[in-house]
Amino acid sequence: MRRVGTEEWSGLAMLVVAVAVAVPGLFGVAELVIPQSLWIALFVLFLCALLASVAAPASGRSRHVVFGVAVVAAWALVLSARHLGLLPVLLVFTAAVSVYLVPLYAGLVVVGLNTAVITLVALPATSAPVELALTVGFYLLIQLASLLSSITLLREQRMRRELAAAHVELTAAGFRLEESARTEERLRISRELHDLIGHQLTVLTLELETARHLDGAAARRHVERADRVARELLGDVRSTVGQLRTETPDLEQALRRMARDLPGLDVSIEVSPGVRVDEERGAAFVRATQEIITNTIRHAEARELRISVTGDDGGTVLDARDDGRGARDPVFGNGLRGLRERFQALGGDLAVEGEGGFRVTARVPAA
Repeated sequence: MRRVGTEEWSGLAMLVVAVAVAVPGLFGVAELVIPQSLWIALFVLFLCALLASVAAPASGRSRHVVFGVAVVAAWALVLSARHLGLLPVLLVFTAAVSVYLVPLYAGLVVVGLNTAVITLVALPATSAPVELALTVGFYLLIQLASLLSSITLLREQRMRRELAAAHVELTAAGFRLEESARTEERLRISRELHDLIGHQLTVLTLELETARHLDGAAARRHVERADRVARELLGDVRSTVGQLRTETPDLEQALRRMARDLPGLDVSIEVSPGVRVDEERGAAFVRATQEIITNTIRHAEARELRISVTGDDGGTVLDARDDGRGARDPVFGNGLRGLRERFQALGGDLAVEGEGGFRVTARVPAA
């Protein structure tokens, strides 16, 4: 179940305030120039259009059309009242919401038209020019303040998402660097082992070859030297093999490091105790988790992401699900396409579903 966040609470507060400022018109207290039933219908249309424009998909023009209906309905509500009261607050809402729906210049146009509507209604009811200027100026400043505050909030949210995505990418890069360092260390040790064994085996072969052509005490001396070289060689091999015994990379720890302290997204990581993967498969799962978290932050508008890794004799499966808006027909971008190719190269596959949130399933066979 999706948690209620600050945006939902803000929308609920806006709804309550909108109903509160419209109470005089809804209950017939305010003086209207149109029938009350029509005014109520306009108010319901305004609320529905405003909420629908916010909930509409980001792509397409439908949200712009619905937002335009909300703006016109708000104008009609204010123009059909003989006295302003607090009704211009509805126009302030349209200005604040415009930042999320239309370009900035369009939002400023809405502010200008809203101010013209307020002036038209306030002009006949206000005899003093100063009072008219104060009323119009007050609502103009409130609209601009709401517009600029929304812009600032939107930019902050975008920056937080970008920082969270950068954090995930840097953590994944750190894991790959650690794996690279381990690989380099093993390569260095293997070279030392080759050089060491090659030299000592050469000495051992010469001693035994010499002993084969001698008799008595002289042969025994070369055999003893060969025995000493063999023992030293055995000790060196044990020491070198001990250095090569490094632990398998901790997949759960690597995934949790990427999912830690992400603003606006709660990520849970569950790795079954029996899961064991080699470096190549571990790197694939880390890369998949990085891509999944980054896409969720940037595109899914989700609040929760659940990632589990399970394994059995048949292989290992990574399953990731979020509670975002999903996509009916998911499209593989470069990142997901590259991940699918990586898992296919390991003998597995990667599948994506978009109904009821976004879901990614990656499988690799047992090593």
